[in-house]
Amino acid sequence: MLPWLQPGCFPLYLAPMAGVTDAVFRALCKELGADVMVTEFVSAEGILQRDDRTRHYTEFDDAQRPLGVQLFGADGRRMGEAARKIIDWKRPDFIDINFGCPVNKVVSKNGGSALLRDCPLLASVAREIVRAVPVPVTAKMRTGWDAGHINAVEVARILEDCGIQAIAVHGRTRAQGYSGLADWEVISEVAGAVKIPVIGNGDIATGADVEVRRAQTGVAGVMIGRAAMANPWVFQEAKHYLATGAHLPPATAEARFALMRRHCVMALARGSHNGRGGEFEIMRSLRGRLMHYTRGLPGGKHLRASLGHLGSLMELDDILAGWSPQPVLECGL
Repeated sequence: MLPWLQPGCFPLYLAPMAGVTDAVFRALCKELGADVMVTEFVSAEGILQRDDRTRHYTEFDDAQRPLGVQLFGADGRRMGEAARKIIDWKRPDFIDINFGCPVNKVVSKNGGSALLRDCPLLASVAREIVRAVPVPVTAKMRTGWDAGHINAVEVARILEDCGIQAIAVHGRTRAQGYSGLADWEVISEVAGAVKIPVIGNGDIATGADVEVRRAQTGVAGVMIGRAAMANPWVFQEAKHYLATGAHLPPATAEARFALMRRHCVMALARGSHNGRGGEFEIMRSLRGRLMHYTRGLPGGKHLRASLGHLGSLMELDDILAGWSPQPVLECGL
């Protein structure tokens, strides 16, 4: 069994999110209490073609362990080859297979959640990767393709038979995308149907959410995704709630601003080291990420408008220094 899923453990995973969970954000979430990390999804074909951009997604620091690299594709043999290359390069703690991504550019290539419609191919992919690598292999999936095709229990049993050692289940179908409510009844059914650990994912935003899912389902841990984008403190808040039954106060504006600046400094340092562009390009790429950190702040709308033109660390300092806790009223509002 995976060490972080031994009896008595209840890990909090940071969900893999394309364009979000890069090495910098993972490092910050790890400091704030996340237990297990998974990289942004990586194309198996990109790895085999030695594409530098694809390899960039596999980068991580040892402090982020335990960490898995998530692969997507539809050819089990080639995915196994890609997984072996990743093991040789980076030696992650596990390989994770993406059976859940709903976006068209992945599904159209028969990857991600498309494999939920083809269980023989899904089984082939899982079996080939398990056979190819010396580290544990896990998988992330959705409850099914759409409301008329909920097959998470069937898929989980197949994956268990193929040697997958843990499964994360996002409680939505591919058709739902990220809309509607996560179906934790299906997640609970999956947890009760297999002997391997099941990680529940969907609509986890507070410590109370974690406690409810731990108490009412058989999951061995939870995975937190979109809530962490705006509130990476959710991990330490959840751990505090699980230990004490009390909520921590929300992060202050000062704490949010300090994290925003640190995120930028770390991204600039990593980008400079890896030749990923100059200050303007890196700061521009962070605009959306920084906007998420302002959610819930008074005057956040105006703060986000300013961040939409951000081009340097000095500009960020000026924007944050000019913030007022009182919302700025506009005519007609």
